[in-house]
Amino acid sequence: GKAAAAEKKKKKRKKRDPVMVSAKNLRDYVGKPLFTSDKLYDHTPVGVVMGLAFNQLGGATLYIEATVADALSSSEQGRAGLHTTGQLGDVMKESSQIAYTVAKRTLRAHDPSNEFFSASSLHMHVPEGATPKDGPSAGITMVTALLSLATHQQVRRDLAMTGEITLTGRVLPIGGVKEKTIAARREMAKVLIFPKGNEKDWEELPEQVRAGLAVHFVETYEEVYAIAFPEEAQADNKPEKPNNRVVDDQVEDNDAAQEKTARKSTAA
Repeated sequence: GKAAAAEKKKKKRKKRDPVMVSAKNLRDYVGKPLFTSDKLYDHTPVGVVMGLAFNQLGGATLYIEATVADALSSSEQGRAGLHTTGQLGDVMKESSQIAYTVAKRTLRAHDPSNEFFSASSLHMHVPEGATPKDGPSAGITMVTALLSLATHQQVRRDLAMTGEITLTGRVLPIGGVKEKTIAARREMAKVLIFPKGNEKDWEELPEQVRAGLAVHFVETYEEVYAIAFPEEAQADNKPEKPNNRVVDDQVEDNDAAQEKTARKSTAA
């Protein structure tokens, strides 16, 4: 009796449909997610760049948003400047002013005729305004957001960066490389920019943390610019195109001269 009942129960278990767990029904089995994504944009628009931050919970993304508050006439250009919001601490406020100076100098070097900064009153914001933020590591992200706005160019897709900037454009090391890398992976960033001084920290990370990421280690902001705006940088370095009309005319003249010489030779 007992053996037969056990066998019957075993057969009944075998006949049950398999349980299929997918992204759609995972919540039914394990409950709501403990952590939500920080990703605000699939592709950051003009004036917005994804930075990386380090906090008590580990790593997180830190978006820097820049926009034009007022377009100024020539008589109002004394009002040009940068206003910041987002509960920034003193160090981060200083970083924003340094970034503003570096961005103006970089734009002048790449496009001397662009008067965007002297003709605009700008507003820079770091979302999640209820959360206090401080530290110098958003420097290169701030510069890049301002230049994205000034040149009306989006940064490359899936890019995240971190690094302190100096007035001369040097990029200084930061902390929390592991935590920031994990945050970048979580938000599906594929291309990362770190200071050259953090290359050793990167090499010490486990392989599973580094896998699939393209990482650039930089010493100056010019290197950041070339990575963030690859098309813009290529245009700056592209040699002038030859005047094809002039070349074609020269070819036609040479052909005509050769034909004339041949006719004379034949007649002779």
